Amino acid sequence: MASVISKENKMGVMPVGKLLANMALPMVVSMLVQALYNVVDSIYVSQVSESAVTALSLAFPVQNLLIGFAVGIGVGVNSLLSKSLGQRDQEAANRAAGNGLTLTLLAAVVFVLFGLFGAGPYFAMQSDVAETVEGGVAYTRICCVYSMGVFLSILGERLLQATGRTFYTMISQGVGAVVNILLDPIFIHGRFGIPAMGLAGAAVATVIGQWISAGMVAVFNLKFNDDVQLGLGYLKLRWNTVRPILTVGVPSIVMNGIGSVMNFGMNQILQGFGETSTGVFGIYFKLQSFFFMPLFAVNNATISIVAFNYGARNPRRIMKTQRLATSVALGLMLTGLLAFQLAPELLLGLFNPSEHFLEIGRGALRTISWSFPLAAFCISLGACFQALGNGIYTTITSVCRQLLVLLPAAYLLSLTGSVHNVWLSFPIAEVVSGSVTLFFFARIYRQKIKPLFTGEEQ
Repeated sequence: MASVISKENKMGVMPVGKLLANMALPMVVSMLVQALYNVVDSIYVSQVSESAVTALSLAFPVQNLLIGFAVGIGVGVNSLLSKSLGQRDQEAANRAAGNGLTLTLLAAVVFVLFGLFGAGPYFAMQSDVAETVEGGVAYTRICCVYSMGVFLSILGERLLQATGRTFYTMISQGVGAVVNILLDPIFIHGRFGIPAMGLAGAAVATVIGQWISAGMVAVFNLKFNDDVQLGLGYLKLRWNTVRPILTVGVPSIVMNGIGSVMNFGMNQILQGFGETSTGVFGIYFKLQSFFFMPLFAVNNATISIVAFNYGARNPRRIMKTQRLATSVALGLMLTGLLAFQLAPELLLGLFNPSEHFLEIGRGALRTISWSFPLAAFCISLGACFQALGNGIYTTITSVCRQLLVLLPAAYLLSLTGSVHNVWLSFPIAEVVSGSVTLFFFARIYRQKIKPLFTGEEQ
């Protein structure tokens, strides 16, 4: 019981600013390292050929969906675990962790099967360039077949985050990313007697880093996370545990699924302007991760703090956390806006661009980045939706942004014959998303947060 009380003292008593920094900063550092390895990965791949860059862009929807399943289950476990600890229910916390592990293993099997049987048809319907298809199939197949590493790594990190041990997640993510960066040139271009493997080498470096990270978080949870006790009895799925995990997790999975559909759709639209435009879109996503991944790290910390204090019925800490997190998110994305507006050539120059690539990329970065401040607002409030068990609001907002507005707008703008006009679909979609987000936050505040203040006054 002492460990639970200690956790409660931190999550329920520590000043919110210090608590958010304490939990988010290690994740921000590790996320920045992850973003760095994503960019370094693409830099090495860009030295292979422009077709390799395009193949990596076409593989992104699958990777995004894979990580989305892992993160979705992890976020669901995180929310339930934090709430259970806030309610001082150790048994419920243990069941959340055990059932989360079972769900994670089942999800990983789905992607192993896709890697074996679906990677070939997936690329064949997107490109008729042999080098693009061959490299993309090899990359995707390796990442999926050996995906158990990233699934276990992300779940283990969420268990550490939910109990306030974010320092260990920083170590595991950082080491995994550094290993990936160091192995990239060895396997992609060939070093120390290892033959050059191209895109397949990038995938091998990625999965090795993921498995090393998974091993580390397993050790950290078993040795240092005494707020969660895993046992075989907790692995058996129970609907009263699975349901709250999925209530929060499925919307997150759907959001990533929607993101994958959006990426797939945008790739098809951009292919009409040539493979260079598709490659630019993929590079944009690598670069924007320097700002969005730290934002997601702040969100993960916000979910844990808000969920805990909702379980402890402390509305003032909920609102103070949300206000501070939204301010931090806005600061991050304004920084991204400035970087993309002032230095697009410098950023794109990292990827061995042709003049045509640079010309398209410059317009993409400058136009899309105008959506960043609104995205900060939407994503930050979405964390509150998930923490309070209303992840469906986040799903609806994401559907509006990426499917109902972004893709139709991108298609209509593509009919103008200019790829530069296509990028305008991003700020257009974000304006609609911001309106929907504000409506839902007012609703959830009225229904779930405001009544807590009434009970507090009584």
